[in-house]
Amino acid sequence: MTPFDPGGFAGLGALWRSQSPVMRGVLMMCISTVAFAVMHLSVRIASSELHPFQIAFFRNLFGLAFLLPLLIGPGFAQMRTKRPGLHALRGTVNILAMLLFFSALTTTPLAKVTALGFTAPIFTSVLSVVILREQFHLRRWAAIGLGFAGMLIILRPGFVIIETGALLVIASALLWSVALIIVKTLSRTESSVAIVAWMGIFLSLLSIGPALWVWRDPSLWAWGWLVFIGLSGSAAQVSLSQSLKETDPTAVMPFDFLKLVWATLLAFWYFGEIPDEMTLIGAAVIFGSGLYVAHRERVAAKADKSIGK
Repeated sequence: MTPFDPGGFAGLGALWRSQSPVMRGVLMMCISTVAFAVMHLSVRIASSELHPFQIAFFRNLFGLAFLLPLLIGPGFAQMRTKRPGLHALRGTVNILAMLLFFSALTTTPLAKVTALGFTAPIFTSVLSVVILREQFHLRRWAAIGLGFAGMLIILRPGFVIIETGALLVIASALLWSVALIIVKTLSRTESSVAIVAWMGIFLSLLSIGPALWVWRDPSLWAWGWLVFIGLSGSAAQVSLSQSLKETDPTAVMPFDFLKLVWATLLAFWYFGEIPDEMTLIGAAVIFGSGLYVAHRERVAAKADKSIGK
């Protein structure tokens, strides 16, 4: 069989379907962690020529272009929405989070950015109580407190000067958690296609202004990286969504920590960056607390279902 034999693709499809949902979910999660780490490295590289606001615009533009094939035919009909205002709010919050995150990537070690990015689920848990009125018990509050302790381990306020980039990541994570709360609300009435498509549209539109403010004509070298950023970003989002579709989030979330592994290796390979031990320890604490919160949410969801039967 040659590498281009169509039968080979059919064989791969059969092999994929023969795997358990958990195995497929884990594999897609691992692919998403690689794609996210590669995209973050690419943003740092492209920032040597272009402003992060301009990079964010092309990330959204090319990401939307790669999404268009999903909207052809039946997919387009699923874009109908009765909540355009909420989609617009989600897009506004999302673009602010992206601009802050991309700005942080240009000045802060990749491992630290990735580690602090793990605080988003912790913020989401707190906002779920405040905004969605979800009930949290003592063990989950303890896990949330542990997550914030992990953040302090990384930042070490009073012992070292806190980098501006680190504060940008935390602000981005907080905004991203707000976007996740909005997505939770939208998912009650909107299709996943509508949520993703309208996000791409609003992100592209809302990022035009900031990009024009700092505009520079990209060189051919930069164009290559911009296309790659859009492609890797779309691959990361699609892989993550497919992973969560295949199986329960708690089965695949432990593998999300691989983002830190890949980011550390790529940053060392390309920039010679070596993360300090406190960043790694803090990241492990934050991620562990987020994992426990996700586990408790799964247990609570199962309990609610059993009560409803």
